[in-house]
Amino acid sequence: MEKQKISYIEGWTSVAINTILFGLKYWAGLITGSVAIIADAWHTLSDSITSLIVILGAKIAAKKPDREHPFGHGKVEFIVSIIIGVLLFVVGFNFIVESIKKLKAHEIVTYNIFAILVFIISVILKEALFQFAMALGKKYDAKALIADAWHHRSDAIASLLILVGIFFSKNFWWVDGVLGFIVSILIIQTAYSIIVDSSNVLIGRSSDKKTEETIRNTIKDICGSDQKMHHLHIHEYGEHKEATFHIKFSDGTTIEQAHNTANKIETILKRQYNIDATIHLENDSDRRHEK
Repeated sequence: MEKQKISYIEGWTSVAINTILFGLKYWAGLITGSVAIIADAWHTLSDSITSLIVILGAKIAAKKPDREHPFGHGKVEFIVSIIIGVLLFVVGFNFIVESIKKLKAHEIVTYNIFAILVFIISVILKEALFQFAMALGKKYDAKALIADAWHHRSDAIASLLILVGIFFSKNFWWVDGVLGFIVSILIIQTAYSIIVDSSNVLIGRSSDKKTEETIRNTIKDICGSDQKMHHLHIHEYGEHKEATFHIKFSDGTTIEQAHNTANKIETILKRQYNIDATIHLENDSDRRHEK
């Protein structure tokens, strides 16, 4: 529930700021006739759209497990991230085309003070949004927020490039077209990273080292170094994780002792790390399940 609330806060903050920035950038783009500025304006508006998707995804992902979705709806978060990536890719490709047209036409763009002020404000606000979203995404392990954060960073970099380019535009006619092209490549690169990372989770990537280390340390804290854990499998469902593994107990351990130990491990993993564990118990004399 807390993760959902945080997603709402970040999402609506992003929507408000990006919508205002879009209006200012688009106005500056129309005044100057700059394809780079207009491209960046639409890039900023796409931030608002993706933030709305984050909000929607958080609402769906927070739904409780049901008969058709016994592990919850957490993977919606990764689907949302892919949608964000696809939207970014489309935006980036369209403005590559526009930038090439601009270069072919040898169009010269004249910037003004208003455009300069808009992009100074944009760089500051977008970097602040990146830091805000990234901090929340890492704290609550929210993939959609992290994806949205990188979207903010790409826009901040794009705005900075345009701001730098403004000061060279008087001497180089091609600055606007080249900047538009560079901004488009940045957008596409960000889109690719988001799509690949989220797709890997949906397809079923190997367990991350941090979660695996958490499980091994929990077992070591409870059992000491005598028990051997193997056949570890971890499945991610957004905020929820399922883990199955085998523990080999030493000779002389009774079934009751082994079950009590397994219950302690399952309880700690659930309460402290939100990992539902299913443990298969083995006796050390049984060599059939060793790797």
